[in-house]
Order: sequence, then C-alpha cells, then structure tokens
Amino acid sequence: MLPSSIQISGEPLSSAEVRDICRGLRDNAVRLLSLRGCRLCDRDFARICRALAGASSLAQLNLNLGVVSSPGRVKQLAEALRVNRSVQSLFLHGSPLTDAGLALLNPALALHPALVALDLGDCMLGDEAINLICGLLPPDGAKSGLKELTLSANPGITPKGWSRLAIAVAHSSQVRVLNLDYNPLGDHVAGMLAVAVASSRTLEVLDLEGTGLTNQSAQTLLDMVENYPTALRRKRPPLVTAGSPGGIELGNSMLSKEVEPGSAPAILDPRWCMSSSVYVYMSPHAVP
Repeated sequence: MLPSSIQISGEPLSSAEVRDICRGLRDNAVRLLSLRGCRLCDRDFARICRALAGASSLAQLNLNLGVVSSPGRVKQLAEALRVNRSVQSLFLHGSPLTDAGLALLNPALALHPALVALDLGDCMLGDEAINLICGLLPPDGAKSGLKELTLSANPGITPKGWSRLAIAVAHSSQVRVLNLDYNPLGDHVAGMLAVAVASSRTLEVLDLEGTGLTNQSAQTLLDMVENYPTALRRKRPPLVTAGSPGGIELGNSMLSKEVEPGSAPAILDPRWCMSSSVYVYMSPHAVP
C-alpha cells in the first residue's frame, strides 16, 4: 500500500485517533502528517514522537500553531528526530520555541540527513536562534543543508542577527526559498540581503512582505537584479497582479511579480522600471 497523508486541523485528538496515527507511522503508511493546531495531552504527544522516530516513509511533518507547546515536548520531538531519517520538511510555525527551545532541537536538526525545509515562523526567536540556524546553512559539500527556510514574524531578531543570516546565505548555502516576511527589517538589513542575493548561486525566492522597507530598498534590489546575475526567478512582463506569486515581495513594493492566467492586472503606475524581463512596480502607497 502506498503511503498516504493524515491531515487534521484545529481539533482535539482522542486517544483512539492518536492510536491510529501511531499505527500508520509504525506501518510506514504515512508520508504526510499534519496536526496543525491540534490539541492533545502530553502522553499522546509522546506516543506520536515514539512512533515518528521509527517511521521511514514520513516526508513531511506539520506541527504548526502551538502543538509543540512546552520544553518537554521540544525534547521529545528532538529525540524522535535524532532517530528518524526520512523527514524532509518540518513545520513548527506558531510554536513558542524561543531561543532556548531551538537550542534543544538544534542538534537533531543539524544531524538530520534528509531535512531540507524548515518553518520557524512566529516562534519567538532572537539572535541566539539565528546563530544556530546559520549552522544549518553549511558551505557546499559539507552536507545537504536547508533549501527552504521560513523565519516570518520573529520580531525579537535584531539587525545584527539578520546581518549574520545574510552572510550565511551568501556563503555558499543551498537555500532556494527564504521567507522573512512580517519582521521589522528596515533598509539597513535590506541592503545586507541585497548583497547576499547577489552573492548566492541558489536563492530563487525572497519574501520581504510587511518588513517596513521603503522605495529606497526596492531600488537597491532592482539595481542588484539589473547588474548581477542571480538565481532569482525571472517573471514574464508586462503586467502585475497584487495576489500572484513572485520572486521578491516587498510589502507595499513588489519586485518581479508574475501575472496568473485570467487574473485582472493592477493599474500601471508611471514609476515602472524594466530589466531584462524583470519588472519593478513601485506602489504609490509605499513608504517614502
């Protein structure tokens, strides 16, 4: 039987449901396990972690929105990941990890042979956590390293921490997708990120929505795209829609946005710039 998925969102889990989940993991019948926002007792969480440790078919684990809610659960998850060899994507968005919790989890993450995508958005992280995360972005050849990293909504990280991350991304990391949305980055950090993007050989998507950047930052990123060959995904001109996926999102300013078939284009503003199929739309409502 091919591995299937278990997806439950925002529900209290009964002991019977937990038993079925554990059985599926032990039988290697689950490829995707999502318990986003689910409520379960510590005993049942420990049961799932023990089953997770030996699961060889599980590729994606989603424990977003507070499932990992205590240091004890962080330790149990870390113990499971030390043994597990199959999880490729781990989502912990909205978990109250803090720097101390990530310190408990980090050794298992650093040694995991398959992990390539990690979501630590809204996890109450600070600069100490960034130092640990940078260790998950190794130089080429050391190990596989992360390809997708989400650090959305962690306002406790200072410009010093973001600068450290920018250096790590630039230093031959494998990261292809970097989501930093809803952090108060400002123009100084944006400049550091522009240098990182120009240096990176792999980064394709950089999300900076809601980060307080100004049109000055957007211009800096445009200059980078114009003057340096990067791996950022180039989008087809000439129209832009505010809801379509893009290579770089700057909150009120949007760089490299692609039109989806059938979607209505935004009203074009005189402040358009073009660079070899890359368009920059400077919103009239952007921060001056």
